[in-house]
Amino acid sequence: MGSDKILYSVFTKVWNELPLPELATLIAGMGFDGVELPVRPGTQVEPQDVSTGLPEAVRILGDHGLRIYSIAGPADKATIAACAEAGVSIIRINVAVGHGGYLATEARVRKELESLVPTLDEHGVTIGIQNHVGRNVANASGLLHLVESFDPKHVAAVWDAAHAALAGEEPELGLDILWSRLCMVNFKNGYWERVNGPEAEWAQWRSHYTTGRQGLASWPRIAAELKRRSYEGVICLSAIYDDRSIANANRLTPRDLALAKSLFA
Repeated sequence: MGSDKILYSVFTKVWNELPLPELATLIAGMGFDGVELPVRPGTQVEPQDVSTGLPEAVRILGDHGLRIYSIAGPADKATIAACAEAGVSIIRINVAVGHGGYLATEARVRKELESLVPTLDEHGVTIGIQNHVGRNVANASGLLHLVESFDPKHVAAVWDAAHAALAGEEPELGLDILWSRLCMVNFKNGYWERVNGPEAEWAQWRSHYTTGRQGLASWPRIAAELKRRSYEGVICLSAIYDDRSIANANRLTPRDLALAKSLFA
């Protein structure tokens, strides 16, 4: 499979304060095909303005040869309609486990998603649910259990390499579990870092997000599996490194993009 069948996107959260024309110039200069745009308070397009702000963002980014492949924002009827109007096909969300527990959260979220199916069907938009380590739906099996009753054109899975690795998931197995439901793949990396010394009564750990070469997730293995399965679609880089700084994102993201492209070359 040639690399022309892979589209490279980047999550622009770290650049939330940049005006859209500056963001577009920066991302196009890095060599991406498009972006995942946050639609959240304090971002270039806020939820209450999505019906006007998203088409404007599409226009500005489009002037620089970029597409908005997905947004990270609310999965509600107004946002779904705005995405359809702007030509954005995926709304990416995570599912945090509430105080009622995992199964109660799953039942609640599934019911909420079922209520949105007619709107998703009308507008041709997909909700992509991403695995996220911690008190969330964290692995491929959990995602499959949540989304398997839905048509993947309505509700599908976004498999995140870093969060899968932090959860101890083998990439080939995770991709196998979700293959029929997969709408996007996130290339991100991280590892567990101990934050106290051996003299402490109990060890404490935190996740540390890093470059593609330095974390628990093997990008070469992931790319090889996607190539073996003839994946065609979006690879989204996170541009999130541990200090969340713009300087590091500007410096490291192009390197990770070059690495990802080399793995699919």
